[in-house]
Amino acid sequence: MSKIYYLPQTNEVELFKAAASMNLPVLIKGPTGCGKTRFIEAMGEELKRDVYTVVCHDDLSAADLIGRHLIDENGTYWQDGPLTKAVRNGGICYLDEIIEARKDTTVVLHSLADYRRSLSIDRTGETIEAHPDFMLVVSYNPGYQNILKGMKPSTKQRFISLSFSYPDQKVEQEIIIKESGISEQLAQKLVMIAGEIRQLDDSDIQEVVSTRLLVYAAKLITGGFTPYQACIHCLVESLSDDHDLLAVLEKVISLHFPKS
Repeated sequence: MSKIYYLPQTNEVELFKAAASMNLPVLIKGPTGCGKTRFIEAMGEELKRDVYTVVCHDDLSAADLIGRHLIDENGTYWQDGPLTKAVRNGGICYLDEIIEARKDTTVVLHSLADYRRSLSIDRTGETIEAHPDFMLVVSYNPGYQNILKGMKPSTKQRFISLSFSYPDQKVEQEIIIKESGISEQLAQKLVMIAGEIRQLDDSDIQEVVSTRLLVYAAKLITGGFTPYQACIHCLVESLSDDHDLLAVLEKVISLHFPKS
């Protein structure tokens, strides 16, 4: 199996390894597509720990994390959820977009994110002491925070924090080349386009061009699409449905990659 590719930006690898060795929970903040999930997967591989990923959403319940009783032809039995599996067996439990989960769900993390490092399962009466290799990691996009969605201070202050952003130009070019096999010249142009779009003012783009989308565009180009077509499908249509904004984005693309 090939090694997961991740190119460090600052000291995040050293900090994560230190947190793992000290049994400290980690909170990662950053925009969509900047490499948060890739980073966790790479760290799991580096530390030789399984990664249990949970994509959080409004309907996520505590039972989805901890587990529930199920019924089969032999009767009722208990099935561990991903959080319980990681606590019991060791591994990284990664809760992606934690602010999307209900507040009453995230409360179950408190005893795992402090000195206790234990998980109580009310439905079975069991209290599990966390495996030495258990690590709790959560992430969210600060741009999605509002009055209704946000981490409670009592939860946030239980974690050490890492802030991610989009890589600088040289690093982003290297990532695109490595992931897609595109030429350095084309990678440089894609990064320039992304920079221009990220600097647009007064637009309704909820999320600007991510490194992930640049990789997608590069892959389409290496797959035979023209640079203009690849950018339209990945860097324009994926960002907005507003006709006026689409026209602005298309103009940015055409300045670098003419349509014809």
